[in-house]
Amino acid sequence: MRLSRFFIDAPLSLGEHDLPEAQAHYIGRVLRMAVGDAVQLFDGSGQEFLGQLLEVGKKTVRVQLTEAFAGQAESSLNIHLGQGLSRGERMDWAIQKATELGATIITPIVSERCEVRLKDERADKRLAHWRQVAISACEQCGRSSVPQINPPMLLDDWLKACDEQLKLVLHPVAEPLTSHQTPQSLAFLIGPEGGLSDAEVEHAKAAGFHAARLGPRVLRTETAPVVALAVAQQLWGDF
Repeated sequence: MRLSRFFIDAPLSLGEHDLPEAQAHYIGRVLRMAVGDAVQLFDGSGQEFLGQLLEVGKKTVRVQLTEAFAGQAESSLNIHLGQGLSRGERMDWAIQKATELGATIITPIVSERCEVRLKDERADKRLAHWRQVAISACEQCGRSSVPQINPPMLLDDWLKACDEQLKLVLHPVAEPLTSHQTPQSLAFLIGPEGGLSDAEVEHAKAAGFHAARLGPRVLRTETAPVVALAVAQQLWGDF
């Protein structure tokens, strides 16, 4: 039977721990777990912990952690996904799947054709929401490290800051990915729902990005990262 597995946003160690309120509520009130049930916890450090529930109350859940072990190894390929900012579920889907496929860093990109604009408090709420999407994906897929989710950045600013070894931008005219040597780090730029403009693609190329083509069909903004990361992991990562 598969153990219930939860991310705890605090350093874990062997011994007794009171779980944060959000996890306590989910375990006690939503899942209705009971004293003696086994759990598996991770804190994003790469370590996993096994234990049992000692106390399950309305607001308090206490756990005894009895075993620590190394979690799932990360891919040897460090991937930074620059994902064009898109609406609601499409952005959630892109972040969820990029997490499952091993992205190390995910940065939402604000470009010319973005239909979403986030400011101040709303941006902070979306960032917290996206991080929870990534955490839930890690809990489901067995990943022990949570990817870094950056606040949205203007495309120009991201291009200047991006320093990965191999940098790729989607474009219909491109060389095969197999023409590149195996990189240790990879940046992938994917446009929003309306795609990147020709000028933005040329700007990316001027910043050291190579054009990349993922087959003959035009992919949706939320589909493109799934295909791009899967191909990259197959060529250079842990697939």
